[in-house]
Amino acid sequence: MYTAIGYAAQSATTPLAPMTFNRRSPRADDVAIEILYCGVCHSDIHQARNEWGIAVYPLMPGHEIVGKVTEVGANVTKHKVGDLVGVGCMVDSCRHCEACAADLEQYCLEGPTLTYATPDRVDGSNTMGGYSSSIVVSEHFVVRIPETLNPAAAAPILCAGITTYSPLKHYGVKAGDKVGVLGMGGLGHMGIKFAKAMGAEVTLFTRSASKAEEARRQGADHVIVSTDAEQMKAAAGHFDFLLDTIPVQHDLNPYLETLRFDGVHILVGLIEPVDPALHTANLVMKRRVLAGSLIGGIAETQEVLDFCAEHGISCDIEMLDIKNINEAYSRMIAGDIKYRFVIDMATLKA
Repeated sequence: MYTAIGYAAQSATTPLAPMTFNRRSPRADDVAIEILYCGVCHSDIHQARNEWGIAVYPLMPGHEIVGKVTEVGANVTKHKVGDLVGVGCMVDSCRHCEACAADLEQYCLEGPTLTYATPDRVDGSNTMGGYSSSIVVSEHFVVRIPETLNPAAAAPILCAGITTYSPLKHYGVKAGDKVGVLGMGGLGHMGIKFAKAMGAEVTLFTRSASKAEEARRQGADHVIVSTDAEQMKAAAGHFDFLLDTIPVQHDLNPYLETLRFDGVHILVGLIEPVDPALHTANLVMKRRVLAGSLIGGIAETQEVLDFCAEHGISCDIEMLDIKNINEAYSRMIAGDIKYRFVIDMATLKA
């Protein structure tokens, strides 16, 4: 083992604060990484404050990690010391179930080992995330960061990026399709960029008309103000796909009515019960599909990084001194960020 430092929550009601802890020495298939940058995801807040009821303390968040390899285990073949690499939301899975065999480790039938607040499959210790100086991860769950990507801006691709890319790819979005993106936060602005790069005609649904100019800067062709009944009525039966990034409960029914027959409404932000209730006639009468999607597998995470490099796509970020992480959480809750905080881990050393 060796000593690492980071920021962690000691309980659901205490702010994140510096903490010294132990990282394991690399196993035969492990890669040790010096963390350079770590994105800040809204799920970090949910977990730190135990809003999902599954937190384990001390809890060190962070699952959008970019860093340099400092050591590799004896059996490692994919990475070498000095490589620029990334680690996303998972650090292990059973690796033998049907889902894992299909490169869908996020749906591991035994449950994936998450990057933080999950028992390690070998020694049972609590995984600690990327708000830290270093991390040790099995090489299977480590991806290569393309040289042409800004490493700081690449960090959120490991969560916000793959979360929006994976469903668009899975459901076959192609040139000429009409895609609506609901919400334009960290997920939504990436969804706009990906759908546009895939050749789709992209429309942002937003409650605020003031976001129209920004949406077009991100690549949206059109903007619909969802609180405007006339605009929503005019959009009826128009879309092939809706990518719903809204993370709070909202009425799905008006959006479903904007889908054509066989249209697909994909949830990537909401993990609570649907409220208000779903009118299933909106599905049955047009053979529409209401679907969900969770991040992506490791192979697909490498694919989205390569896709971003090919198409010049990155996340819009604001760099963060880690000592300001609690203030950043407050700003995120208030919606005062465009669109993702990324911690510069050099500030941790300071």
